[in-house]
Amino acid sequence: MGAPSSNIIAEIFLQHTKYAHMAHLTHKHIINYFHYVDDILLIFNPNRTDVQAILKYLNALHPNLQFMVEVERDNTLNYLDISIHKTPNSLKTSIHRKPTFTDSIIPYMFSHPTQHKYAAVKYLFNRLNSFDLQEKEYQRELNVFHNILYNNSFPMKPQKQTAHTKTQQQMTQTSKCKWATFTYVGKEMSYITNIFRRIDLKIAFQTNHTTGNLLSHKNLTPDEVSLSGVYKLICPDCNKAYVRQTGRRFSICYNEHKKAFQYVTHTSSFAQHLHEQAHSFGPIDNIMQVLHHHKKGAHLNTMERFYIHAHYVANNHLNDNHSIFPNIIFDTLLKTHRQ
Repeated sequence: MGAPSSNIIAEIFLQHTKYAHMAHLTHKHIINYFHYVDDILLIFNPNRTDVQAILKYLNALHPNLQFMVEVERDNTLNYLDISIHKTPNSLKTSIHRKPTFTDSIIPYMFSHPTQHKYAAVKYLFNRLNSFDLQEKEYQRELNVFHNILYNNSFPMKPQKQTAHTKTQQQMTQTSKCKWATFTYVGKEMSYITNIFRRIDLKIAFQTNHTTGNLLSHKNLTPDEVSLSGVYKLICPDCNKAYVRQTGRRFSICYNEHKKAFQYVTHTSSFAQHLHEQAHSFGPIDNIMQVLHHHKKGAHLNTMERFYIHAHYVANNHLNDNHSIFPNIIFDTLLKTHRQ
């Protein structure tokens, strides 16, 4: 992977090499010079310039620099994602795709942030309307664009895009904005982030569907009660629920509630409810339900508050009312699930 500074050092080296030896290229009757990262485009008169001599000169600049040359064929040369076609009077361009090209982008129906899915679409559309294409090439590329959208289930058609430029004030305001990153878990996350549109906060998304997560081996245990996380105990007689988190095994917590019920102690709010209402205590498979697996931490605290809030809204909770506060994000999630 290299050091984080390797990209900057490489760019400094290439820029120094470029400006130190550009004067030599002008003596070789180079008409124009363009470069993007490590791709270089030279325009020259073949009657006055020997491209092989230039290649030999460039390869002698540094032992770690090795250049290769590709010349035009049938008056056509591919550079980056464009094809340059030479005619007797002018140069024409078209969009170039490698033989390995596929029309695969993130499908519209996939559980990914909308911004991520439309990023490729916007790129293709902007490229279509940014290049100086002839009408025939434009229509051909437009058909390719339609096919990409159709094959990836996108319900949209491109339209002519008008030029849009940001004012200096808008650019200054954008640079001062604060950003927050959310892990995208479904459409519910879009509803939640809409809440922040009212304040000066920009939203970015990340996803857990990474190659590392998909390929990593997870040791799953068939015994769910041997894990930790958020659980609830359900009263067998009134169906009200007591929600709590634990960093220990669920089975240990169940046994503690059971002992509190048997010995009539006040260490368990759930057991206290059963005694006050003369309700019964059931086996672990009947009264305990695991809501979320996780280790102790801020994430588990949030999940506990969410499940307590959900049962409070449903009016079937046994938790202390003083520990429950209004939460617009939880309400948005619950409303989305009900829909």
